[in-house]
Amino acid sequence: MVDIAERFVDLPAGIKPFLAPPPTDVIRWTVGEPGFDTPQPIVEAAIESLNAGKTKYTRSEGSLELCEATANRLQERYGIPTTAESIIITPGAKQALLYTFMVCCEPGDEVILLAPAWPSYDIQCRMMQLNPIHVPVNKDNFHPNIEAIEAAITSKTKMLVINSPNNPTGAVYTPAEVEDLLKIAKKHDLWLISDEIYARLNWTGWDHLSPASLEGGAERVIVITGWSKSFAMTGWRIGLVSGPSKVIGAMGKLQANACSHIPSFLMDAALAALTSEIDDAVEEFKRAYLARRQILMDGIAAIDGLSMPEPEGAFYGFVDITETGMDSTTFATKALNDAKVQLIPGGLLEGGEGFVRISYACDEDTLHEGLSRISNWLDSI
Repeated sequence: MVDIAERFVDLPAGIKPFLAPPPTDVIRWTVGEPGFDTPQPIVEAAIESLNAGKTKYTRSEGSLELCEATANRLQERYGIPTTAESIIITPGAKQALLYTFMVCCEPGDEVILLAPAWPSYDIQCRMMQLNPIHVPVNKDNFHPNIEAIEAAITSKTKMLVINSPNNPTGAVYTPAEVEDLLKIAKKHDLWLISDEIYARLNWTGWDHLSPASLEGGAERVIVITGWSKSFAMTGWRIGLVSGPSKVIGAMGKLQANACSHIPSFLMDAALAALTSEIDDAVEEFKRAYLARRQILMDGIAAIDGLSMPEPEGAFYGFVDITETGMDSTTFATKALNDAKVQLIPGGLLEGGEGFVRISYACDEDTLHEGLSRISNWLDSI
């Protein structure tokens, strides 16, 4: 009987089983969804573009105007030496990541991931018949273990993937760590993939540092980011990839033959997001996230059996549940059934057992209520 490709038969589902919308009486702490509506000027720009008839084919890599504005933003904010010709606007950052694996790796290549990592990295590697190599981070702060990364490199290693600020842990790598990671990539002639989707959501005392901005970074660093998290535009599916010309040239051919381009009218909406008016809205979002982060930190600290390293960025807390005596899937299942709180078991991620992930992007009342339910549930058992 005709069948699907073997590599898809046992492909993991990642955290998908715990992302299903729960019943209305359940507190949802699972989805990485900014707790705000998309700023109205962005919505209006999309409507105006539709009304202007921008519903036809356009430049596959994205409109030149949008790519120029994006390149300027990356240069000015993060010092990334890119140009409009080095940018591709993709259907979400996840698609940009998939393109990167497709263009830069061959079947059998090894890709180093820092565990626990966002599960799509592992799953996309397996889709491309690559071998994901999970290197545990330091568990006290979830920062990279540079020595362990170096030790994991073999003759088959082709790529190192980093994500700072990090999903699921909330870690933000220090400038020295980013420099060390680039040194490893240069020493072993690796591609360095820098997922910077949460770059604006940094709560540390140091600025976000992209390895692409450092000496020797431009020739081997591929930056992936997008509009979803900073601008509350998850459902718009607008991402971007910036990298060396040979990579972008290959990706341009790939996108032209895979999806042509993102919807034409959404390019004007993405352009509208890159204005000072929207920067003001992002700063308001950030102030709200900081307040919510504090609520989560105080709430977890007050619950016996739970602890959490301080979340340094993004909008996730990675909570240590080992003192409860439950594994993460049992904890998450019981929290859902008994406390009516939905969260992500860390055990679904390589290196994440003993933890659960909480998104604090929800509103303050939801955070307080969820913390109260978890506290009362654990007290009862």
